[in-house]
Amino acid sequence: MGIVKISDLMHENLRVAGNALSRSINAQAEHWMRVGMLTEMHPELDHREICQLLIRAELAGGLDIAGAVTAQLGKPRASSTGKH
Repeated sequence: MGIVKISDLMHENLRVAGNALSRSINAQAEHWMRVGMLTEMHPELDHREICQLLIRAELAGGLDIAGAVTAQLGKPRASSTGKH
């Protein structure tokens, strides 16, 4: 565990969103970090698909970045030309 410094405005945004969604400030920040991380890792996915991925990860024991990267590296890459 560590300390992450954020702006006062972001802290207020977290407080408002957390209250609206019945999450603590820390839980809301962690949620946004997970969604952001997965969005960067999988730019082809929309928000609904990211949420489904989070649910599947939770059912499998939690989101593990090392495991996700390892699994992704084992998959064949899609060709940008559509030819294999």
